Amino acid sequence: MTTLDKIIEIVAKQLKREPSEVTPDMDLAEAGYESLDVIETIFEIEETWDLNIDFNANSEDADKFKTPARIAATVDAMLAARVSK
Repeated sequence: MTTLDKIIEIVAKQLKREPSEVTPDMDLAEAGYESLDVIETIFEIEETWDLNIDFNANSEDADKFKTPARIAATVDAMLAARVSK
């Protein structure tokens, strides 16, 4: 399972939809994602990949959680940075 596949699974759970209904480029705000959904998604990502995500909804960090593809890219970048240390 790729990072994107797992992110889609997490997002679908938050939206109470089937994963097949969630596309990589789905605008999560338009799909009904709210700030609590983002926080719960971050918690699940942190638990799944053992990451620590410093998130501020009032900064450009929010853009990283706009679509499942952007979330996956953020997670992949964090995982790559951890490996390169």
